Amino acid sequence: MRHLAAWLWAAMLLSGCGGQQPADSSDDTAAAVDAQPAVTTAKQQPSPKAAAEGPRELHANTRLTEVPEALLDAAKLADGWIQLFDGRTLFGWQANSDANWSVRDGVIHADSGPKGLIVTSVPFADYELLCDFRLAEGGNSGIFLRTPVTPENPAVDCYELNICDTHKAFRTGSLVARKKGPEGVTVEGEWHTFHVTLVGTKMSVELDGTSVLEFTDTGDSPLVSGRIGLQMNGGEIEFRNVFVRPLGGKPLFNGRDLSGWRVVPGGKSRFSVADGAIHAEDGAGFLETESTWGDFVLQAEARTNGEELNSGIFFRAVAGTAEHPSDGYELQIHNGIKPSGPLQPSNAGTGAIFRRTTARFVASRDGEWTALTLVASGPRMAVWVNGLQVTDWVDTRPDHLNPRRGRRLDAGHISLQGHDPTTDLDFRAIRAAALP
Repeated sequence: MRHLAAWLWAAMLLSGCGGQQPADSSDDTAAAVDAQPAVTTAKQQPSPKAAAEGPRELHANTRLTEVPEALLDAAKLADGWIQLFDGRTLFGWQANSDANWSVRDGVIHADSGPKGLIVTSVPFADYELLCDFRLAEGGNSGIFLRTPVTPENPAVDCYELNICDTHKAFRTGSLVARKKGPEGVTVEGEWHTFHVTLVGTKMSVELDGTSVLEFTDTGDSPLVSGRIGLQMNGGEIEFRNVFVRPLGGKPLFNGRDLSGWRVVPGGKSRFSVADGAIHAEDGAGFLETESTWGDFVLQAEARTNGEELNSGIFFRAVAGTAEHPSDGYELQIHNGIKPSGPLQPSNAGTGAIFRRTTARFVASRDGEWTALTLVASGPRMAVWVNGLQVTDWVDTRPDHLNPRRGRRLDAGHISLQGHDPTTDLDFRAIRAAALP
């Protein structure tokens, strides 16, 4: 039995990150870019065919010649901020109309075509949002919060923060159909910054550092989560420096001991706590949460203490056993690059969903703390590494209990991987927030 367990662990290692993928039609890589319907519960998710219908993806023409500029410093990354706009492409955004959204000189731009929004491909619940905007004279725009892809009534299905100096009822700084902002606010022709904090039913808005709106949703059905959207509703509008900081994360690691975690039996890895971090060495082996998570935002920091070490964070995983220690999706951790540079990961790249996608680029380095953000919403998964989005993927495979073999929407464990005998990694600041 001992030899059988050792053989099974070796087999799992080879089929995990960095190993050869077996010929198994049920484990084929799904399309890296797809569409997602409005957020529903796992049981209400549509079939893979229906998931392919919906808003227009804006991933076309996103080929990069270099890694986008990282605009967040170490302190901001540690606080959980990420960039929703990489300054070069509209990767991670979807459009609900054929408006002429584009990137010009590092700025999101639109000025013609059917009125509409671009929205983030994944939802957020509680968060802080920073966004610069510039509205041309006579223009009409807005920032949509907790919105569906195509909102129908701002009094019911979204929060529309208006950008329009000429609106007859709800001028710039107002929530359309909900609450008027202060009189006399004008923004046309110059760059300005909205800072929004949205927690539960309460929202506060600052414009250029000055409070312009405090709002509490006292209705019968307050919104709890949704996309973030940018609007072209007439005239020229530009956006830049679009950042979000997810809030409400529950610490999964207390910084002192491994309370709330369990070592998966049968492995060789050793997990300990040192200097406020979980240290993993040797392998293979797994350390998984006692709690389970379905749709959620996960944020963590990881550090590889050697060159091109291999690890991962598994999620929606079936409870690990000696025979099946890691049946879950895997957020890859591997900072190796090909000779051509960081646009070519050598082993899927940190932030990839391993065996499903390749990261757009490698944005992390061995020996340094790396900030990771994962949003898992139904079949869609998005990953940011050091604030830059590297993955936006929809699992269109048929449903299966085991994510190695099919789409899993049900909640599962979060698991830290010790990959092999060279494993030497640290994890800290691990927290997660459920997406309603």
